Amino acid sequence: MRSNQLLVAAAALLMAGCTATRQNDKQEPIIATIGSQPIYTSEFQYVYEKNNGGNEDAYTRQSVSEYLDLYTRFKLKVMEGESRGLDTTMAFRRELEGYKEQLAQPYLTEKSVTDKLVQEAYERLQQEVNASHILIGLPSDPDPQDTLAAYNQAQDLRKRIAAGESFDKLAKEFSQDPSAAENGGNLGYFTAMQMVYRFEDAAYKTLVGQVSMPVRTRFGYHLIKVNDKRQAQGEVKVAHIMVRATPGMPKADSLAAKQRIDAIHRRVERKENWDRLAAEFSEDANSANNGGELPWFGTGRMIPAFEEVAFALKKEGEVSKPVRTPYGWHIIKLVGKQTLPPFEDMEQNLRNKIAKDSRSELNKTAFLKRIKTENNFSENAAAKTAAIGKATDELLKAKWDYDAADKLLKSTLFTIQGKPYTVGEFFTFAKSEQRPRNTGTAAHYMNMLYDNYVNKSLLEYERANLENKHVDYRMLVREYHDGILLFQLMDEKVWSKAVEDSVGLKTYFDQNKDKYQWKERAHATVISAANKELLAKAQQQLGQRRYEVRNGKPADIMFEVNSANLSKEALAKLNELAERLKNNPELSLEVNGHVDAREATGKGDLSAERAKSIVAYLTKRDVPTEQLAQKALGKTKQAASDNTETGRRRNRRASFALYSSDLSVLAENLNAGNPLGVQISEKRFQKGENKAVDAVNWEKGAYNTELNGRQYLVIVHEILALAPKKLHEVRGQVTADYQNYLDEQWVKQLQEKNPVSINQTEVEKIIKK
Repeated sequence: MRSNQLLVAAAALLMAGCTATRQNDKQEPIIATIGSQPIYTSEFQYVYEKNNGGNEDAYTRQSVSEYLDLYTRFKLKVMEGESRGLDTTMAFRRELEGYKEQLAQPYLTEKSVTDKLVQEAYERLQQEVNASHILIGLPSDPDPQDTLAAYNQAQDLRKRIAAGESFDKLAKEFSQDPSAAENGGNLGYFTAMQMVYRFEDAAYKTLVGQVSMPVRTRFGYHLIKVNDKRQAQGEVKVAHIMVRATPGMPKADSLAAKQRIDAIHRRVERKENWDRLAAEFSEDANSANNGGELPWFGTGRMIPAFEEVAFALKKEGEVSKPVRTPYGWHIIKLVGKQTLPPFEDMEQNLRNKIAKDSRSELNKTAFLKRIKTENNFSENAAAKTAAIGKATDELLKAKWDYDAADKLLKSTLFTIQGKPYTVGEFFTFAKSEQRPRNTGTAAHYMNMLYDNYVNKSLLEYERANLENKHVDYRMLVREYHDGILLFQLMDEKVWSKAVEDSVGLKTYFDQNKDKYQWKERAHATVISAANKELLAKAQQQLGQRRYEVRNGKPADIMFEVNSANLSKEALAKLNELAERLKNNPELSLEVNGHVDAREATGKGDLSAERAKSIVAYLTKRDVPTEQLAQKALGKTKQAASDNTETGRRRNRRASFALYSSDLSVLAENLNAGNPLGVQISEKRFQKGENKAVDAVNWEKGAYNTELNGRQYLVIVHEILALAPKKLHEVRGQVTADYQNYLDEQWVKQLQEKNPVSINQTEVEKIIKK
């Protein structure tokens, strides 16, 4: 609820198009009045059309009336925020400015250029290019002399290639791309949007077998040899079964995941029902119940390892071997392949990519050229020449400064829509933006800073006047202004209040208990097993509720001869063990004390002392005593084959046995030979929540059933009748309902403060229209 992204959902989109209240100079029709503030029919109609125009029930009496009620409630809250001055705070203004910056972006581009680039990108996506390159590197913003030298070197290499020398050999010798030494400059296959634009443009325009002219990018000059062109792969649709295995997970868990996926793959190879296996075993919750199917995807949209295997599948129904990705192990089945989606389906995605792509430089250049003309940009050439002439070598060291008494500072350097920008203002900019440079001349650098200053000034002027030039932008800004106010007030009056007001929440719950009722439930344990033998073994061990934890068993702790004292190393291990036990009350620990047969134990039992010292330490670390037990195993005879000091030290120790009451540990133990052997769960089930529970009688007892080729034991411990829910069981739902209640009460107060009056005549006009 606290995320600012909800602004769009809660206000901007909901009330898209709301505009500032205007002076009624033209006697515009008023559809409603809130206190003394009118809502004009044209304003409401714009908002209604934007949000409801495409609906089947648009312009029915019910639809218009309901939306007008919603709109007036919204305006009541906005008026309350404005009356309290919430839109004048520094935090509010900072947040609104951030949104204005985002909203301005579409108005600070050249749409016609973008349209052409989008169409071009789509056409190129239908083809993939295999190319090699030789890079002659350049620093960013190099001196013209360095640029010319790099260009000439590239041209010389091109002549040598044309004369018959090997492109691969020259790439290894001269290319400044680090990978060229290994691959001879070969980049493999790529398609549109994967390389910087100028490189891509040259590659697509160069014929197969030909070498391009030198191509300039931000990396330097490239010679591009096109090796091949082929039709793009298009898109692929696959289904998968996934077993989670994340990088850095414990080795034992990683091994268990691999064993599990291999076991599933063997069943796939035996032609068992794919959908059934996906539903039963896949750990991708979003796709498991849909046969593991994923949406269509093309090159670059999935993890590379997954994508490579998916595209390599040839026939529908073909299944891969298990493949590892950062998310885990996958078995992938090909569902279908298709060519590139229609342009209409890809257009918006391409526009978003182009805005972040190097293509955007073309758009920026065209945009700056247009607004220069629109805003009557005029340059004083003499002042510019004089200003550039003030550059010294100190500029290259980022230590340049100017004489504040210089009369040149007051000279107009250029104007934008008649507004003068002086040499002094430019020098202030240049001084703040200068950075050390190892290449180029001071005059060249000063000229670059001048170009940057001109572009910055043009963009700032255009941005400052967007609301005057573009009505729709002005309306969007107002939407976000109102949306931020609404969010602040809703958080104060409804969202946070419902969460923090525990007394009010409890009172609301007590007054509305009839709304929160449990249906009939079965408290049951469900065991699913691959065969009857495993099911019987699980049933036999189920009642123990104390299962040995085999993975992650604590390491032994060593003691010195005749000692029950704990070393610093032992204490560090016990501290970790204490935290583990405290964080998991289902665990219990058995501490076993050992002594070597040659230790002089004296009157006491040293093995018991060792176990006791560990239990005492863990208790002191706040581990509950009911989680701890100790054993003294007494003297251990040294084996003849291990008659060494190292062997004897192994018996001067405490060992541990870790147990858990968690049924998942029992399942893990039973699955040692078959990762898919047994699954166990215990909870209170409602109808429709578990197929096995639904399949048996809802009476206390144990029931066997078979579903999807697996054996089930359902132990019904108790049938719970209809009963009221407790607050902690439905806190989320009650909180949401309480928020709605608080909202309604707040709106009533606002309506009393600013009564709402509806002009039904104007409502009827909208309905008829």
